[in-house]
Amino acid sequence: MPTKKFQKRVEDFICQNCGIKVTGTGYTNHCPKCLYSKHVDINPGDRLNSCQGTMKPINIETKDGEFVVIHKCERCGEEKRNKANPEDKLFF
Repeated sequence: MPTKKFQKRVEDFICQNCGIKVTGTGYTNHCPKCLYSKHVDINPGDRLNSCQGTMKPINIETKDGEFVVIHKCERCGEEKRNKANPEDKLFF
């Protein structure tokens, strides 16, 4: 059975790149300090991806006036786009 396209999950996590504790909101996908993420989802929030690689921020672009962080998995090479959050340190 296919999963929904988005599943809200409120989860806290420790960033695997910089080690800070991140408090999740249900929409938190990456560390606000270093912008790294983890490759855990096939569809947002499903936690069904077996890769589990570190997602490196490789670019920031704008879409419809909002910032979008481009991540590339350091294990499998897949790229994903995620909306930036107001607390993100976008210029590193």
